[in-house]
Amino acid sequence: MEDRDYMARAIELSLSGLGRTFPNPIVGAVLLSAAGEVIGEGFHAGGDHAEVRALADCAAHSKKPEGATIYVTLEPCNHFGKTPPCTQALIKAGIARVVFALKDPNPIAEGGGKDLSGAGIEVTSGLLAGEARESNRSWLHKIETGRPFLIWKIASTVDGFSAAVDGTSKWITSEDSRRSVQRLRAESDAIVIGTGTALADNPSLIPRGDDRRPIRIIVGTRQIPEGFILRKGQAHTIFLKTRDLDTVIDSLVELGVNQVLIESGSELGTSLLKEGLIDEIQWYQAPTILGAGLKAIGNLNVKTISQRLDFRLIKVERSGVDTFTVLRPAIRERAEANS
Repeated sequence: MEDRDYMARAIELSLSGLGRTFPNPIVGAVLLSAAGEVIGEGFHAGGDHAEVRALADCAAHSKKPEGATIYVTLEPCNHFGKTPPCTQALIKAGIARVVFALKDPNPIAEGGGKDLSGAGIEVTSGLLAGEARESNRSWLHKIETGRPFLIWKIASTVDGFSAAVDGTSKWITSEDSRRSVQRLRAESDAIVIGTGTALADNPSLIPRGDDRRPIRIIVGTRQIPEGFILRKGQAHTIFLKTRDLDTVIDSLVELGVNQVLIESGSELGTSLLKEGLIDEIQWYQAPTILGAGLKAIGNLNVKTISQRLDFRLIKVERSGVDTFTVLRPAIRERAEANS
């Protein structure tokens, strides 16, 4: 195995922290002994950082970290926050080499690589940076733009309807797709719906089979009855009695969340899309046709072809019998590619 393989494993580990770390990033770490043996692994899940967890894993297996290499998806932190600096833990442990994928863009925590080098540790950066950026895109987006990464989940027929004429929609997509959505819920820090969706579906928004509890945010001016599931206190729930998108975004920023799942219907999702606030669409399309009903995406006031909203195709794959597509705004993708 090579450096890339160990960093790929660190990235894989980091994904286990999704939905658990906000306002901090997800991070994974792998410890490799001088003899080429993996002696510790860890990921940030709140509390201790990935590097410290990898060192603890090493100790739990009665291994020695002196002279080891550690592969970390993000530059080790260099400040006292909720925990001491990871740089000091690595220096104290006698680590000989640190390989990290991404330089920490947070000015509070940056400079770890420089301090490690100053302590005589060999430091390599940039390995699998693109892959690490993709996995940590929600936190990085928050650091770079000041607001969380918004993912709109859409489930529709192949002709773009999310419900029939009479409003029925269970179930358009397959069980495989619905399981995938449960995982997406668990990986998100907050889930946003409108009062229309809340009143029509009476959802819990609790990921099935998972202990993670994303914050539930219900947007709109209509009252949600006391007997509804959202009123039962299963998770932190916020009722934003507003239709103003600036107020919604300000509330999300104040919470410090990294990734937000928009599970609303067409009205709220379309409004966010029109304002350029949707950063990613995850679309499940069933191989079925309604011909009429509720459109998954509403009127965008596009009058001519030049006003269309272009997207970059990130992924297309099967989800049971459905087609799963990931899209991101094309203009934003071009801007990032040129930065």
